[in-house]
Amino acid sequence: MPQYNRGFVPSHLVCFNGNCRAQYPITEVIYNCPRCGGLLEASAPVGLDPERLKRLWRERRMSNAPLDQSGVWRYRELLPFEDQLEHAVTLREGNTPLLSSPRASAYGGLRTLAFKHQGFNPTGSFKDNGMTCGASQGRRLGMKRAACVSTGNTSASMAAYAAQAGMQAIIFLPHGNISYGKLAQALEYGARTLQVEANFDQILKLVRVLAEQLGIYLLNSVNPFRIEGQKTIMAEMLDQRDWRVPDWVAVPGGNLGNVSAFGKALRELQSAGFIDRLPRLAVIQAEGSAPFEAFSHAPAAAFPTVEHPETLATAIKIGDPVSWPKAWHEVTNSGGLVEKVTEQEIADAKAVIGASGIGCEPASAATLAGIRKLTAAGRIPPDADTVAILTGNVLKDPDYIYRYHTGQLTAHSGAIRGAFENAPMVVPNDPERIAALLA
Repeated sequence: MPQYNRGFVPSHLVCFNGNCRAQYPITEVIYNCPRCGGLLEASAPVGLDPERLKRLWRERRMSNAPLDQSGVWRYRELLPFEDQLEHAVTLREGNTPLLSSPRASAYGGLRTLAFKHQGFNPTGSFKDNGMTCGASQGRRLGMKRAACVSTGNTSASMAAYAAQAGMQAIIFLPHGNISYGKLAQALEYGARTLQVEANFDQILKLVRVLAEQLGIYLLNSVNPFRIEGQKTIMAEMLDQRDWRVPDWVAVPGGNLGNVSAFGKALRELQSAGFIDRLPRLAVIQAEGSAPFEAFSHAPAAAFPTVEHPETLATAIKIGDPVSWPKAWHEVTNSGGLVEKVTEQEIADAKAVIGASGIGCEPASAATLAGIRKLTAAGRIPPDADTVAILTGNVLKDPDYIYRYHTGQLTAHSGAIRGAFENAPMVVPNDPERIAALLA
C-alpha cells in the first residue's frame, strides 16, 4: 500500500497556554510545559491533501496490513509519528460502528440519533484509541514501565497495550472504588495493581511524582499522545458519514480528554480542508462529579474542583479533570455547551440504550440523558443531526445492570427507581404454568 508524504515539517510538542506556546522536541518525556506548567499538545499535521487522503483511507480498509486494519493507524497522517511506524503498537483498535436506534432517538427528543460505540474496541472502551498512540510513544522513547491512575477503563486498556509493547504496566486505583469487570481485565493482562486509599485526583498527583522519580512513563490523558490517538475517533466518524458534519457531538465528561481530542481533531480537519464547519460539542457530566459544568456558568472564576466526587458512573467520577483548559477551549470554539444529569437520568438512559439492543457502560449513558434534557429545554432542536459517543462496553459494569433491573440500585443521592426495570422471574418446573405466564 503506498504511503502518503504529508510534508517535511517535523512534529513537536507545543504548550497549550496561549501566553506561552513554548515548543519542545517530540521525543522529550514531558507532560506539562517546563516553562509555565501548561498542558502540552502535539503540533498539527501539515501538507495534507484531503481528497487524496479520503481515498487512501478508504483503500486501507481493504488491506490486511496490521496498521491499515487499525481504525487509528489507518489515519496515521493525522498522528505525530512521521515515518517512525516501526514503534507502533496495535491490537486493531478503532473500527467502531455508528449505530442508530429509533427507540433512543425518541427518548432523547430527536428525530434521528446515531451512537458512535467505542465499546467495540479490543478492551471494550475508547481508551484503546488513545492508548495505542501512548504505548507507541513509550516504546519510541525506550521506556520499560508505564503507569496510570484509573477507575477502570484506562487500567484495562493500558495493561493490554503495555503488554503488547513489552512494557511492565503499573496501575494505581482508588481502593474499593472500581468495577470488577474492569479490574479483572487489568489483572488478566498482567498489570501490577496497587489500590490506594485515596480518590482519583489525589492518586494522580501521587503517581506523577513517582513517575518522575522512577522513570515510569505516565499514560493518563495528561499524556498528549493519548489525545492524538483519540482524535481519530472523529476522523473515523466523519469517514463513516462520508464527511457530512453532524450538528452536535455529545460526549460524557470525566477527565475531559475525549472532548479535548475531539475538538483538536475537528479544528485540524477543518483547517486542512476535510470539512467546512465544526459540529457543536456537548459535554455531559454526572451531577455529583460536575466541576466542568459548574465552571461553564462562571468561566472567569477559578476552576471549582470537587473534593469528593460522587457517581455510580465510575468512568466519569473525577472532581479535578486535568484537561479542563483544553476542553473549555474546544467547547467554546465549537459553540457548544456543558450539562449535568442525575444518577436516575443516567440509569434510565442506560436502560433505554440497552433495550435498543446496543448496551453501554453507565458513563456512556450520560450522553443520551444529557441529550434528553437539552432537547426538552430547547437547547438542542429535535431535527438536529446528532452523534452521541458511547465510551464503553455493556459488560464493563454488570453489577450495575443487575441492581437496576432488580430494584437494588442505590446512589449517593438515594435509591434509583427502575423506570425500565426488567427483573428476572423465578418460575416452577411446570410447562403449563410457564406457558400460561408467557401467554
